[in-house]
Amino acid sequence: MKTRKTSFAIMLGIGLLSLGSCSKFLEEDPKHLVNINNFYKTEQDAISAVNSIYAYLNSINTGSTAGVYHSTFWVTAGLASDELINNQVGAPQFDQLGTFTYTSQNVALQEIWAMHYKTITLANIAIERIPLIDMNTSLRSRLVGEAKFLRALMYFNMVRMFNKIPLVLKEVEPLRPTVAEVADIYAQIHNDLKAAQTDLPLSFEPKQGRGRATKGAAYALDAKVYLTEKNWPKAAEQAKVVIDSKQYDLWEDFADAFKLSSRGGKEAVFSVGFGDAGGQIIFWEVGQFLVRLLPPALGDAGVINAQGWQIPTQQLYDSYDVEDRRRAVTFITSVTKTDGSVVTIRPYIQKYWDRVAEPKGNESSQDFPVIRYSDVLLMYAEAMNEDNHPDEAHEYINKVRKRARFDGTTYRNTVPDYTGLNKDAFRAAVLKERRLELTCEGHRWFDLVRTNTLETLVPQAKPGVVPAARNYLFPIPQTERELNSNLPNNGY
Repeated sequence: MKTRKTSFAIMLGIGLLSLGSCSKFLEEDPKHLVNINNFYKTEQDAISAVNSIYAYLNSINTGSTAGVYHSTFWVTAGLASDELINNQVGAPQFDQLGTFTYTSQNVALQEIWAMHYKTITLANIAIERIPLIDMNTSLRSRLVGEAKFLRALMYFNMVRMFNKIPLVLKEVEPLRPTVAEVADIYAQIHNDLKAAQTDLPLSFEPKQGRGRATKGAAYALDAKVYLTEKNWPKAAEQAKVVIDSKQYDLWEDFADAFKLSSRGGKEAVFSVGFGDAGGQIIFWEVGQFLVRLLPPALGDAGVINAQGWQIPTQQLYDSYDVEDRRRAVTFITSVTKTDGSVVTIRPYIQKYWDRVAEPKGNESSQDFPVIRYSDVLLMYAEAMNEDNHPDEAHEYINKVRKRARFDGTTYRNTVPDYTGLNKDAFRAAVLKERRLELTCEGHRWFDLVRTNTLETLVPQAKPGVVPAARNYLFPIPQTERELNSNLPNNGY
């Protein structure tokens, strides 16, 4: 059988293009490029290698391809659901995703596939080579644990989107690998996360930089994996470990969860860093949250480059209670111009905009929240409901619900707790609560697919748009299938 050796020089070289700057929020990284021929020899090399994996989560810094969480991934999860509508001119890939007319030629899906496997490749190399380095054993285990967490995260995204895919785990792999069974992919994800749970710390010192995977992140991701597999007892067990660790909490005000001063704070279980890393370190790839989501009308208010490329469905906005604090934080519906006049506009997403820290908008230093603590609470509530523990289910969904009553000053009597819901009613409630709480955080398509509600809920928000059964998976990109005939077409 022909084999391919993942081009170590090429892949590592790509990674090293970012190593000189990937210290931006992962501070342990060296401040210089290293010689490829001498790489994976020292402790500093090991740190650099793992930081290069993190770098692919936001950008490879070559100026040509965005990282996994830069924009395309979370935009896709919003458009292919009842959450977002595409408003970006000249972006047919996003038009297709928003209307479920995409095919295997869709370039957004090609980008998602490519960036995930590039990240996996760097993780595989690190997992194989770091154990061979003569270095501090505790640090070595931690770094391998971080690489395994990141590999698990990438495979979890991919298996949910594309189902049977190649399970590439080694630096040397077949030229045209066969696809793995879904159960085997999930088993590998759990194995990686179990190792990460053992080897990762509860937290990191500030000098080590924010954005690193922790023990809590590994348990939280494992809970989400079990939830997807409908293994309710294990999902609840893993989420409860995070809750009982006392490492995380909700900000009292929902608005505080999206302030730049809160990055890496008590609600952040795992986030991808962008921007200036809190001013500690040199420049890092900036986020596009404000460019993509804020309304163009803000140009009259002194905001720069607000394009409004992706906009919420009106039905999403209308689904919030008027007094729900999350509505006011998540959406902007009026603009105060520089002359003092006020213009009413249709709802746009503003939740990532810290008006005090970044009054001009434009490219942002905001983190992308892959897993927030409220997500963990809602996962636990969902799992407990499915496992026939209604009291605990209601208790934990209401922890999230309670915060929605806080108006920034006091708790109001509106947005009441959920009480006495039967199992089916609770299912609908927790799905709705996830929508209200986690808007534009890259979860909605996955939630609709996981709960088998894609075909019923999308048309309510997008009249005339009716997903088909095949839309519970995305097509594997045609360019990949032309290179590897073992890849299925997923019904497209």
